[in-house]
Amino acid sequence: QLKAIYKDNADTIIGNMDSQIFLGGSEPGTLKDLSEMLGKETIDAFNTSDTRGNSPSYGTNYSKLGHELLSRDELAVMDGGKCILQLRGVRPFLSDKYDLTQHPNYKLTSDFDEKNRFDIEKYLNRKAKIHPGDEFIVVDADSLPSA
Repeated sequence: QLKAIYKDNADTIIGNMDSQIFLGGSEPGTLKDLSEMLGKETIDAFNTSDTRGNSPSYGTNYSKLGHELLSRDELAVMDGGKCILQLRGVRPFLSDKYDLTQHPNYKLTSDFDEKNRFDIEKYLNRKAKIHPGDEFIVVDADSLPSA
């Protein structure tokens, strides 16, 4: 969404963020960027071989492998109760999402009670009640200074 709106400036905006939170998603570009940001882990691999026969031999091979901490497909199917936080000066970390039902003001949301839902249509269509004796100031919009 950021790149769609701000195009080339999106990278500048992202670069100036002190914190980022990934709540989940499946957009390929986001998954690629996040996987790269998380980096790789080093895996020590030991392989052994044992050859039997007329001239038996035994060998051990040690190698270090790099593996993405979380691949794109792992990020795409990440547990819905988890998120990844990136804070300035701290390595990215996996965390539990905050349970909104535990917030002290949860009872004021429409998820708790439908009567709390804001009705934009009702708000926009409300009519001002005018009483006898009310005073008004008439302003000519054309005479206002332009911005």
